[in-house]
Amino acid sequence: MIKEWLIQIPTLTGAAERKAYVYLPADYGFDETRRYPVMYMFDGHNLFSDEEATYGKSWGLKDYLDNTRTPLIIAAVECNREGDGRLSEYSPADFVFRGEVKIKGRGKKYMDWLVSEFKPYIDANYRTLADRAHTAIGGSSMGGLMTVYALSKYNRYFSRGAALSPSFWVYGGEVPDFVIKGRFGRDTHLYTDYGSKEFINHAPQKKAFCDTCAALVEKNVYLTSRIIAGGGHSEASWEKQIPFFMRALGFCPEQ
Repeated sequence: MIKEWLIQIPTLTGAAERKAYVYLPADYGFDETRRYPVMYMFDGHNLFSDEEATYGKSWGLKDYLDNTRTPLIIAAVECNREGDGRLSEYSPADFVFRGEVKIKGRGKKYMDWLVSEFKPYIDANYRTLADRAHTAIGGSSMGGLMTVYALSKYNRYFSRGAALSPSFWVYGGEVPDFVIKGRFGRDTHLYTDYGSKEFINHAPQKKAFCDTCAALVEKNVYLTSRIIAGGGHSEASWEKQIPFFMRALGFCPEQ
């Protein structure tokens, strides 16, 4: 079951509204005493429905979770679709896009809102396991970058994350400073991957990805890192990785 409603993020977009989504497991309504872990995700409009997905193809996440009976709540929010709003909200740092467009990084404001407003709302209205041990975060591309940022700077809330095709290029090929300076809890788990076709299109990403993974290992993060043969930068490619990151983060389907 997916519930949708409209929300506002006043610190970022004032009174403008965007959709929020909550996926509830298939058995959510049968046992009213059971509580579930939660995964917060970026680009909520791309997760469940092809009709709402930006490029006409979603992750198909509902189908996977229903078919495998994975006991997990997904809470997600539509990105800012106005101009460069998505790039701005999903970046912790200022950067230059395509050599000429200056983007103001407002990722901290977005995460401050998520942990102070959105997460408390979800915990108050759904049967969640609200503690850090049962709370994860995930996304792809800029959302993948924000996932690693969230685990670094908001580790008191999130113990697990899935960062697919993370946009480390924002940091000019260097390891992001939030990884270098970050404090990760001893039981922090991160799944991250990158498609082999993406390396062809963005050659500097290979070094940035490898160096960042190495830095995370040095930080004692429990890291699962994969290079996807033939993988690209698309929802169709990310959909195929769902079973891998669900298992890596401990959200195994019921047997």
